[in-house]
Parts: sequence; C-alpha cells; structure tokens
Amino acid sequence: MIMETQEEQLVELGDSAEVLLKTPAFTQVIDECVEASFATFCNTEAMKVDQRELAHRHYLAIKDVVNTLQQRVQVRDSIVEQRNGDNSQEELAL
Repeated sequence: MIMETQEEQLVELGDSAEVLLKTPAFTQVIDECVEASFATFCNTEAMKVDQRELAHRHYLAIKDVVNTLQQRVQVRDSIVEQRNGDNSQEELAL
C-alpha cells in the first residue's frame, strides 16, 4: 500500500515536471539564463576568477534544475512502463 502511494507521488511529480519542461515560458527563461551565464563567463576577463566561477556555478545550477525535472519524467516513464509490463503479463496468464 505504501509503495503504491510512493509510486503515485513519483508519477505525479513526473507529470508536473513534463508540463513544466514543455512550457514555452519555462524553456525561454532557462535558455535566457544559460545565455546570460555563458555571456558573463566569456566576457569576463580571465583574471576575474571569482566572477567567472560564479557564472559557471550559475550555469551548473540551471542545468541541475533541468536535469532534475528530466529525471522525474524518466522515473515516471519507468513506473508506467513497469505497470504496463505487469498488466501484459497478467493478461497473458488469463
């Protein structure tokens, strides 16, 4: 019973993550943030290490958010695939 509840929560998280990832406004903001981080990194003098490192950490944080959302979608897809496989096995047994 607890496992089903956790699975359902993971499926819901995956559904929400997919909606967010497919939202044009979200994609636009992410792209703009990545571009700004890249521009800051590229346009900062090499001697200004702190500023360059901050831009790089900002980029990694953005990337981490997107990767986390994508991972939630993948977990959801795995759960759904497993459920479909289990249902197919049950149908074959009948």
